[in-house]
Amino acid sequence: MKKQLGFYVNSSVCSGCKTCQTACKDKQDHDVGLLWRRVYEIAGGSWVQDGNAWIPGVFAYHLSISCNHCEDPLCVKACPTKALFKRKDGIVLIDQNKCMGCRYCEWACPYGSPQYNKKTGTMTKCHLCHDRIDKNQKPVCVESCPMRALDFGPLDQLRKKYNGSGEIYPLPKANYTKPAVVIKPHQDAEKAKKDKAEIANAEEV
Repeated sequence: MKKQLGFYVNSSVCSGCKTCQTACKDKQDHDVGLLWRRVYEIAGGSWVQDGNAWIPGVFAYHLSISCNHCEDPLCVKACPTKALFKRKDGIVLIDQNKCMGCRYCEWACPYGSPQYNKKTGTMTKCHLCHDRIDKNQKPVCVESCPMRALDFGPLDQLRKKYNGSGEIYPLPKANYTKPAVVIKPHQDAEKAKKDKAEIANAEEV
């Protein structure tokens, strides 16, 4: 089995503070609007009347997502200049010298990970802080999380260490791209799927 690095996301403890998102933007010195890591708020449910009482049936949870460095990345397949590629450790990168900014990778990715940089005219995305990993350091998003909701490492080890899968509502089915991520779902994730809950901060992410 080839080495495949990936992320662990514990949605059950994520508070939605966006420290991971801020740390990433600070490290990469990104302009406003360019987000390599995004924190989604999924909300739904309603209040139910029972006689003279109203019983709360509302719910909300957060999900911190970046590029999933998929085992079968559609972005790599879609790139006409072969600018996107996988390293031997499974990290998906973009060769800025080959990228022509056509945005095909953005359209192909079901997670919306590749993002267009207007200043450079090229595509960008999370590179799993490979510069830090090469120095035996953790990605900044992982180190910055105050709730310890994030972790990273070899995908097979993450799967053994944590309970979870590569799916949670409203993410697409994992068999599309085989994302290198293990997610511990929030307790209301199944309810959100059943009720077709919405992304409350869609304009933000």
